[in-house]
Amino acid sequence: MRYKLLGKSGLRVSELCLGTMTFGENVNWGASYEESRKIFDTFLEAGGNFIDTANEIYTGGNSEKYLGEFIAADREKIVLTTKYTDTPPTTDPNRGGNQRKSMVQSVERSLKRLKTDYIDLLWLHSWDFMTPVEEVMRAFDDLVRAGKVLYIGVSDAPAWVVSQANMLAQLRGWTPFIGLQIEYSLIERTPERELLPMARALDIGITGWSPLASGILTGKYSKKNQSQESTESKRLEKVQWTEIDERKLAIADTVVQVAEEIGRKPSQVAINWVRSKGVIPILGATKLSQIQDNLACLDFQLSPEHIQKLDEVSFLELGFPHDFLVSTRGATFGGTFDLIDNHRS
Repeated sequence: MRYKLLGKSGLRVSELCLGTMTFGENVNWGASYEESRKIFDTFLEAGGNFIDTANEIYTGGNSEKYLGEFIAADREKIVLTTKYTDTPPTTDPNRGGNQRKSMVQSVERSLKRLKTDYIDLLWLHSWDFMTPVEEVMRAFDDLVRAGKVLYIGVSDAPAWVVSQANMLAQLRGWTPFIGLQIEYSLIERTPERELLPMARALDIGITGWSPLASGILTGKYSKKNQSQESTESKRLEKVQWTEIDERKLAIADTVVQVAEEIGRKPSQVAINWVRSKGVIPILGATKLSQIQDNLACLDFQLSPEHIQKLDEVSFLELGFPHDFLVSTRGATFGGTFDLIDNHRS
């Protein structure tokens, strides 16, 4: 395992992140305490130090409770991240959202469950389109100054919000976001339109959840498998919050083909494609065997030819203004675009 500096900071995080949304059996897809412990220990034994969880929205708080016990023996070694914003159903309108009251109270509850007095990185989980960005960034800064949070990050938010927030923080001397968490995989490449270029321009570290697209890229789904199913189900199937269509099946088939060519598992190929884009994959597992398989992605790299093959099958139109600006380069640069060496491209 190698380590990366997370965004514009000196924080060293492992090149893979362990997601613990599955830790807890009070949901029908969760892992038991014993299995969660094995997954956690295996990740640390491989050199991982980057752990991702969230407040009670993750298995009713059991994810944080489990981690509180798991990290106790070596807290300082762990880069522990958790999130605030979302909450299970409640009659309290201030229990969720991005406002200061929600943030502070969520952090206090998280600290108790995690049995620690500080959080290494606190993520804003989902942008609520209600709370002023000034309130959010000042509240974050207060938690950092109080020593309860060391760094901050943002998940599931528009690029314009993130860039506005960090510029505001820079101008007012507040703590900026050093991390961005997004859904990113061969299936979900839309962050390439705005979020990834924004993060790279502002030097914000990028972590990607669901690198296997809710299991579509594990090799379980293919056009062949779909054709063997009943007429009712072979056209379209829903997995978690994504639907399986012809495009996604074609991508899944190509992942399987590449995996067969290099003697690896499809999941490892899909994770390594994400790594090739400078994104830290967040690995989730409900079984020890799953995390062991996924960690094996560190044993190889995809060739440029295989990356190109995967890029082509998952090609995404960037849309306006990006495609328009590419088509008008001739006029923009007076015909000299190909003569210019741009080290920032």
